Amino acid sequence: MGTDSFNLNKLLVIGVGLIGGSLSLALKKAGCVKEVVGVGRTIANLELAVELGVIDRFAKQLEEEVADSDVIVVAVPVLSTDSVMERIASTNYLNTIVTDAGSVKQCVVESAARHFDPAYQNFVGGHPIAGRENSGVSASVSDLFVNHRTVLTPGPNTAEEAVSTIRRMWEAAGSIVVEMDSASHDSILSAASHLPHVLAYLLVDYMKSHPSRQECFDLAAGGFYDFTRIASSDPIMWRDICLANSKNILEQLQGYSKSLADLSAKIADGNPSELQELFLSAKNARDESLAKWLK
Repeated sequence: MGTDSFNLNKLLVIGVGLIGGSLSLALKKAGCVKEVVGVGRTIANLELAVELGVIDRFAKQLEEEVADSDVIVVAVPVLSTDSVMERIASTNYLNTIVTDAGSVKQCVVESAARHFDPAYQNFVGGHPIAGRENSGVSASVSDLFVNHRTVLTPGPNTAEEAVSTIRRMWEAAGSIVVEMDSASHDSILSAASHLPHVLAYLLVDYMKSHPSRQECFDLAAGGFYDFTRIASSDPIMWRDICLANSKNILEQLQGYSKSLADLSAKIADGNPSELQELFLSAKNARDESLAKWLK
C-alpha cells in the first residue's frame, strides 16, 4: 500500500451485493485499487459482478484469497458474519486487515474476538450508513457513499495503522468517517436507522392486512410511498439486524409505543393546540436535522 496516497493492491470483498459492490466501484473509480476479488454464495451473482465490472475476478473459496489481500471487507448479512470470521481465522490472515460493513457492531466485534488470535490487532469494525431500497450487485453504484457517514468501531487494542487504512479507504469512496464504540453505535443506530425500517415494514404489513387493502393501496399518495420506500430493502438483512440488535430495538419500539399512546390520547381529547404543538415540534426538528444533513 502506498504511503502518500491511498492504494490497495488487492481488495477481497466477501458478499458482493449493494454495499460490497458499491465500495468496489467507488474505489475503482478513485483509481486506488489494483484488483478486487469477490467471494459469495452463488456463482451466477459473481459472474454478473464480473460482467458489470464491479469485481475483476471471483473465487469459489475465500480461504485461497486471504493471505495476499491487503484488506478484506465482509459485507454479508449480520448473522452470517460469524461463520465468515471463522473461515478467515482458519487461514494465514495475520498480516491482512479485516473489516466489515454490518449495521450492528457489538456482535461482530465479539465474533472477531472469539475467532481471531488475541495478538491480532487488524480487525476494524465498520458500518457505512448509506444504502438504497434496491439490493444485489446490479444495484451497485460508485457514488453510494459520497457525503454519507461511515462509523468505525475500533477496539482498545486495534492497531492505529489498521484504523487509518480503513478510514482512508472509506474516505476514498467519498464517505465522512467517524469513530465510536460498538455499544454506542448499536444503541444510537437502533433509533436512527433500525426503528424507521421496522416501522416502514410494519406499516406496509398493516395496510396489507386492512379490510379495504386494495382501495388503501390504490388511494395511497406520495406520502405513503415516501415513508415506506425502505420497506423494499433486503428482508434477510433486516431480519438479521432485528435479531442481532434485539435489545436496543425492543427498547426503541417500547418508547415509540408510548409515543403512539400519547398521540392517541391527544386525538381522543380533541385538543387542537396540543396536536399542533406536537406536529410543529416534530416538523422543526426534522427541518433542522435535514438542513444539517444536506450541508
